[in-house]
Amino acid sequence: MSVYLSPRHRLLPLALVWVLTRALMLWLLQHDDLAVLGGGGVSREVSHLYFRWYGVLSHGACPVGDRLWQYPPGAGAVLLAPALLPGLTYAQAFVTLTLLADAVIALALVRAGSRPGRSLRGATLWTLGLPLLLHVPLARYDVQVTAFAVLSLLALPRSPRAGGVLAACGALVKVWPALALLGTPRGRTTREAWTAAALTAAVLLAVLTAAFSDPFDFLRQQGGRGVQIESLGGTLLGFARHAGWQGRVRYQYGAMEFVGPYVSTVAAASLVLTLACFGLLLLWRVRARRWTLATPNDAALAAVLLFTVTSRVISPQYMVWLLGLSAVCLTSRHTTQRPVAALILAATAVSSVVYPALYEEVTGSTWTGCLLMLVRNGLLVTAAALSLTRLWRAGLPAAPRPGPAAPARDPRPAPVVSPTGH
Repeated sequence: MSVYLSPRHRLLPLALVWVLTRALMLWLLQHDDLAVLGGGGVSREVSHLYFRWYGVLSHGACPVGDRLWQYPPGAGAVLLAPALLPGLTYAQAFVTLTLLADAVIALALVRAGSRPGRSLRGATLWTLGLPLLLHVPLARYDVQVTAFAVLSLLALPRSPRAGGVLAACGALVKVWPALALLGTPRGRTTREAWTAAALTAAVLLAVLTAAFSDPFDFLRQQGGRGVQIESLGGTLLGFARHAGWQGRVRYQYGAMEFVGPYVSTVAAASLVLTLACFGLLLLWRVRARRWTLATPNDAALAAVLLFTVTSRVISPQYMVWLLGLSAVCLTSRHTTQRPVAALILAATAVSSVVYPALYEEVTGSTWTGCLLMLVRNGLLVTAAALSLTRLWRAGLPAAPRPGPAAPARDPRPAPVVSPTGH
């Protein structure tokens, strides 16, 4: 005997889990000074660094010559947003807005998953997956950026122009949401979405250029980045230290990076791999012949995964992006990315062990730290390869189905029968 649960009764447990898990994340943030939680390092990003940038941005200027400022000018608007809540401290207002963005994503996924032919798996993944990163998402602005990408993908089927506008807004905050438009179906949808994105980006860039001085100084700082210890290249260099390589770890450009012989070669190799992945994605778009409602979502996840694993930096907050895009994929029953989402969930869980729990092990390139990074980045590389493979196969034209076999013919000539039957 089956028991029917109304949509309301199915959503109530999900809402309760969201409230409980976010309360736990807030509790962890309030106890951030515990050694196992990073000794205060996680929350310091907001209370010190973001607040310092807030002081510069509020005077109409982007941070100039600051190696830590590596973001497009749209990030300034996000970091100024806590001023909308004057009754709170900067850190309190920032966390409140982050939770609000988190709730918007969850509600959007619930709404999309509740439509006929859709699934609530996406909302469930987001609700349960984000807390795997402990309190880190509340102290970074990646949840806000992910909200732009998620809303863009969910808006595309009904309004390509709205999807393009949202993707452009996200790209001006942290570039990668532009990849949400990679898988738009050819023809009118692509023209409308890409045109709206280009016009929105142009208008907003003009506004931001007028609002902030030196809005493009971030390009110089971004170009100087090295190889972060949590990147794929950093994992190789970590093991190389055990083989006698004489490199060391230094805090620079806002991350723990390797310095020493061959680091520049590893960084250059990462850039070459990124360009190669970009070429593969373009080739997929040219050769793809089949599109479903899930294709834009699947393409966005595959693209961000590929750019993440080939990046010189794979910070733990990057997992927020992948969780959000995985959740959008799972709202559709036609997605090809279900096993990819499972791998991303596993990589997310390992990421919270890497940072903040055992970050000293990773920084010191101990065997424990190196093995943790091998597992986390191995899961991401596997997810990226699987994601592109499944996306590629889904885009190929369907093989023609064989028709009914023709009846076998007797090769012997038919006998001649006389009219009389003799």
